[in-house]
Amino acid sequence: MRHALVIGAGLAGAATSVALARRGWSISLIDAAQGPAQAASALPVGMLSPHVTRAPTPLSRLSALGVPDTQDELKRLIPPGEGWQACEIDNFGHDPGRWPAALVRPAALVQAWLTETRRLTALQPIWGTRIHRLEQNAAEGWRAVDDHGQHIAQGHAVVVAGAWGSFELLSASLKGGSAVADALPLRPVKGQMSLGPLAGQPLEARPRRDNGVFVPCYEDSGLGPEWPTRLWSMGSTYERGDHSTHVTEEGHGRNLESLSLLSQAGANGMKQAGHSGDLQGWAQVRCASLDRLPLVGAVPDIAALQHHMAQPGARRIRLALAQMPRVTGLYTLSALGSRGITLAHSMGTLLGSLMDNEKPDLDTDLVQALDPARFAWRLTRRQTT
Repeated sequence: MRHALVIGAGLAGAATSVALARRGWSISLIDAAQGPAQAASALPVGMLSPHVTRAPTPLSRLSALGVPDTQDELKRLIPPGEGWQACEIDNFGHDPGRWPAALVRPAALVQAWLTETRRLTALQPIWGTRIHRLEQNAAEGWRAVDDHGQHIAQGHAVVVAGAWGSFELLSASLKGGSAVADALPLRPVKGQMSLGPLAGQPLEARPRRDNGVFVPCYEDSGLGPEWPTRLWSMGSTYERGDHSTHVTEEGHGRNLESLSLLSQAGANGMKQAGHSGDLQGWAQVRCASLDRLPLVGAVPDIAALQHHMAQPGARRIRLALAQMPRVTGLYTLSALGSRGITLAHSMGTLLGSLMDNEKPDLDTDLVQALDPARFAWRLTRRQTT
């Protein structure tokens, strides 16, 4: 049986695990936390809704596919009220209108996918282990090595799905020096949510979104004991370049400012929660790419590309994206940004088909738009002009 190492146990890692399990792979799932969904996927409540644009974009097209795909997964795996609930959302700003949506606790989806993975294949979870680098061996495939140089697990292939941590791990594992940062331009984006217990009637009839999302009411017994089982929330902020995870008054202030434009009643309620000591906060780091699209597929071989470009005449020949050299058996599913709930399952499905060398069930231009080698490829094209 083919065996894969999956690094990261959030939405991306769980979606990858279940996609590979459905294809007959066995899995070693490795995370630095003591269990799954402990970082950005620990968000108390997130929104599953369309990304609407005046003209189609890669992200809006992916969202149009990802929303019903995730809805199917929720309906199949999780009873309503135990990790999600259907709703409608009122959009303001550039995409005004009322859209069907769902409120989702991401950890419930992660747990459901891992439960299915265990049912389908051998799943070896390895918790509390930070992977320092990945080593490739022609005879044994890939090894994951911790901070002390100990080999943690090995497999035929490895998928790096550790959100912002993916950048550090890939940088430590790939040859190519400083060029890795240009070839894989991943960025940290801190998000802070403001929330509190809801004792009375919701302050709005349904969620509202513009610069952030106001959820007037979400009920879920799985939120306890860390969070109120009936709550309101506003967020999250989008702080580029910040990889801290502490809740700040500045973050609450930005959420309050955004909420004031969405719902004055909600803003007044947030102020009251602050005065009464009921205001709570959650903050974590998401990962985004330079073009804000996910990275899904085989990782480029930066050292091999550098060697190729150094050959006589190489700079006069434009490589096609499909001709970019890849590191055999090394893949990533990262940079889901704030669209992890929407995109994780469909991107995991795509990655599974790519790892099995099958034609993806996705338009070719979208597959290319998600290719992890696209940034290195663009650099080579600039060098050959």
